[in-house]
Amino acid sequence: MKNILHLQKLSVGTENVSDLTLWQDEKRAQTADGLPRHVTRMWPKRETEILEGGSIYWVIKGQLACRQKVLRLDEVIGADGIRRCAIVLDPELIRVVPTLKRPFQGWRYLKPEDAPMDLPQGREAEEALPETLSAALAEIGVL
Repeated sequence: MKNILHLQKLSVGTENVSDLTLWQDEKRAQTADGLPRHVTRMWPKRETEILEGGSIYWVIKGQLACRQKVLRLDEVIGADGIRRCAIVLDPELIRVVPTLKRPFQGWRYLKPEDAPMDLPQGREAEEALPETLSAALAEIGVL
């Protein structure tokens, strides 16, 4: 039995999933082999569990909005000589049922039982509800 663990991370500066896609399409946000990555200061101590099939769940405008499968963790040494972790991701962004999240810094672990479900096939292209309505519905557990 796999012991899977996910990560959650604020997508700073993005207004929606399309913005995240545009950012990840930029060369500076990619590995040498063209995969999207997110570089962070801290290396996950629970690396094995994340690499067992975990995803990174992106928080956009206060809600978990989508996820990407974590493929690997690469070491990156910055110009300042500091070792960092590049979380290398599958390019596919999978929309999830919007779930409210309070702001936090860095990334956090997310247990599978606490992760929102993927949106059903065909709903990923639906236009998002207005932010206030979506937040109100999520708060009462309807979304």
